[in-house]
Amino acid sequence: MAANTPSSAKHHKNFNLSGASPLENLGEQMEKQLDPFGITTSMLNAQAAWLMHPQELSRVLTGLSEDLLALQAHVMRRAIGLPSEDVIKPHQDDGRFSDPVWEQSPTWDIMKEWYLAFTHRLEDMYFETPGLSDKERRRAAFWLRKWLNAVAPTNFFWSNPVALRKFVESNGESLTKGLQNYLKDSQAGSIRMVEEDAFTVGQDLATTPGNVVFRNRLVELIQYTPTTAQVRRQPLVIITPWINKYYILDLTAKKSLVKYLVDKGFTVFITSWKNPTEDMSQVAYEDYVVEGVGEVIEAARTIAKVPQVNAVGYCIGGTTLSAYMAWANRKFGSPEKVPVASWSLFTTLTDFSRPGDIDVFVDRASVKWIEDSMAKKGFLDGKDMASSFRMLRSNSLIWHYYVHSYLYGEALAPFDVLFWNNDSTRMPYAMHSYYLREMYLNNNLIKKDALTLGGQPIDLERITQPLYAVTAEDDHIAPWRQCYRIRKYVSSPTRFVLSSSGHILGIVNPPVNPPKRSYWVGEPARGENVERWEAAATKHPGSWWEDWVQWLLPRSGELGAPPKPHKDFPALAAAPGTYVLEP
Repeated sequence: MAANTPSSAKHHKNFNLSGASPLENLGEQMEKQLDPFGITTSMLNAQAAWLMHPQELSRVLTGLSEDLLALQAHVMRRAIGLPSEDVIKPHQDDGRFSDPVWEQSPTWDIMKEWYLAFTHRLEDMYFETPGLSDKERRRAAFWLRKWLNAVAPTNFFWSNPVALRKFVESNGESLTKGLQNYLKDSQAGSIRMVEEDAFTVGQDLATTPGNVVFRNRLVELIQYTPTTAQVRRQPLVIITPWINKYYILDLTAKKSLVKYLVDKGFTVFITSWKNPTEDMSQVAYEDYVVEGVGEVIEAARTIAKVPQVNAVGYCIGGTTLSAYMAWANRKFGSPEKVPVASWSLFTTLTDFSRPGDIDVFVDRASVKWIEDSMAKKGFLDGKDMASSFRMLRSNSLIWHYYVHSYLYGEALAPFDVLFWNNDSTRMPYAMHSYYLREMYLNNNLIKKDALTLGGQPIDLERITQPLYAVTAEDDHIAPWRQCYRIRKYVSSPTRFVLSSSGHILGIVNPPVNPPKRSYWVGEPARGENVERWEAAATKHPGSWWEDWVQWLLPRSGELGAPPKPHKDFPALAAAPGTYVLEP
């Protein structure tokens, strides 16, 4: 889409999404209707590529043969009762074979190792496929890995020794309960990870006291009740992602980032986005930037009676905050007139050239297929997006629950993060189409003046306000090295942090004693490469929350009395508000 293309429904519908004539590549278009994410095509392309490179194929098969010969020797030693070190070991994060029986029993050990030998070699082989683009190799390897995960011996009753043992020990009750779990999941339409009634929002989760002080068609703004006699003059405004409900940052009292900040003397505001319905299909991305982010920042600034706030953005909320910061710096001109004094980003992409595993779902044909699906409903169903994210980590988010629910007959644990994850939201058609095309396909956010939002050309280089950027070591949605690339585009002095864990638990990371996690921190110069930052970064045990608070304090003004209720922004509802409760 051109830089000055309006985002209205009229222009959106007239835009040729495919960029081709209706008859061009008709066979490819028909294939995409049957296989929208190119699974079959990717696999066949990889296989054909290997057949066309016999020398490289011979090298790979030689490596596999060496593994199999070593396994044969291992099998012989185990068969006659001699000790033998495993030839192929599971990856450190692979919990499928954690039960001791997979190592202690020769039979099950041999089955495990044969499976792992082929799995590891085939995965490496597809990642190294000659003659294909990087994206095509990654796509083929991704879908191969999904298939290999599906056929693991742990997923079948007769090849899972733990399932067999539980069946005998429970006199068959484990399979009876597993069947009951299966029938419940069939009614729900998916493999459940947590019971739908395990928690109640507002009672068990999202319990930090506060009030909705602003509401428009897109968002509610919650202002939290202070717990200290004095608060910092400059408030925090947190822009949450609208892909999920806001309360991931206000789970239980012990895990709530909101409560932690309030207890430290900050005035905290947070966005709670409306769950879109069909009548919001033409809500545009620029509406989320200007009418969403822009209006809540203005409301918080007015309530606190300050010229500037400190803003925070998480995931897509951070990407949108980045767009807003560029918009505001262009609109208001000088930095002191911009309504934001400093900004913080949590696991946020601005450069989408290598967006991680989700890249396998995004090309022009698959985006067109998603758009056609959204056009029928007016939105992207949250369950569809949740299924895609679960597929990214199929072993831990699909097959783990398949095995434990159906083969072991176990009840679902009441896990608050999984309950939140299941509390999915929808995406408006126009907004999500724009986001997929302009960010993922065209990567236009990083291109100077390639996007125009709210009448302002977007140029990240205009942003000069201090930035605190947090990423997560095991993040598969926003890979940390890709998040680091913001340092190339903004003019802000930056404190960059790498937290252990992933996209959620790297952020929902309260301080505990003894520390569970750690983080690395450094302040790279603009354009400094990631390898240099990584070599110089300092590692600290514990949570980055403490480091962030120390960074915020000198940027948050003096202590004073909490802001009084504002006549133009009366309490509309008690937290957690009304939008978060909408199905």
